[in-house]
Amino acid sequence: MRRLVTCATLLLCTLALCACFGQIEDKHPDKVLTKRVALFKQFTRALEPIGLVVSGRREYKKDEFVEMVQELQTLSTKPWPYFTSDGNYPPTHARSAVWDEPADFKAAQEKYQSSVNDLLALAPGGDMPAIKAAAEVVGESCKACHKHFRYE
Repeated sequence: MRRLVTCATLLLCTLALCACFGQIEDKHPDKVLTKRVALFKQFTRALEPIGLVVSGRREYKKDEFVEMVQELQTLSTKPWPYFTSDGNYPPTHARSAVWDEPADFKAAQEKYQSSVNDLLALAPGGDMPAIKAAAEVVGESCKACHKHFRYE
């Protein structure tokens, strides 16, 4: 019984501490960080089913797959306007390189968008080896950008 009370007390203390250290509110007047985060979460949701098809864990259905990649293409242009000159504030994961190296950041965006466009061009053909290679380039462009411009 004593052990149960101790466990319950520890659990309550942990929950109370977690409540104290909740998510930091975005106080920017335009909520640019909140908007960026929401868009990158949409990227993840768009990429996951594409990855399932490419890995063979989900059946390739031409129209459905093209629609998934079109959604990713639409998203590929959305977050960049929210990296404003005054948008580098906690709790961002963006490195200062975003603002210190704008030409490199723009080049990384363009490389990503180009890789998504290449994937979209291949999507209706059903050539899974080519689609897989193009999807890998999309993933590599994500990783390269994160490595240079984002704290993990």
